[in-house]
Amino acid sequence: MPDLTHLSAAGWAHMVDVSGKAATERVAIAEGRVVMAKATLDLALSANAKKGDVFAAARIAAIMAAKKTHDLIPLCHPLALTKISVDLEPDPALPGIRVRVAAKVLGQTGVEMEALTAVSIACLTIYDMLKAVDRSMRIEAIAVLRKSGGKSGDFSREEKLPP
Repeated sequence: MPDLTHLSAAGWAHMVDVSGKAATERVAIAEGRVVMAKATLDLALSANAKKGDVFAAARIAAIMAAKKTHDLIPLCHPLALTKISVDLEPDPALPGIRVRVAAKVLGQTGVEMEALTAVSIACLTIYDMLKAVDRSMRIEAIAVLRKSGGKSGDFSREEKLPP
């Protein structure tokens, strides 16, 4: 297990100095899902939810969250993100909505936290938009699927997330 880079030799939290690292293209893809009743999914798809367009609100929330990650996660570096893509896929088999976010930067540190934060906030926004009709919804399986770039190299999740 590698050392935790956010702890000093004395065990104190500190922001890692990345100034000596080369700026490289870094990409992270994360996903999660909101499981809900079929009728709730049908409502989300109809764009007739009381609070408005569930998919539009979740997409905008995800992008905003990625851009604000450094304000939310202690010791996270502020990044000049070059791309955030948000894919919201209705899945009748769950039933629910699958959320996938790809974050990209040309920088000195990775974008996994931005992708994870964006997925989390998109899922929370979906829950918020639909909670009036379905309080039993569940947010599940938030995880990094892949990442590339940087000193640690590429990562791809080997085990499948639960269906």
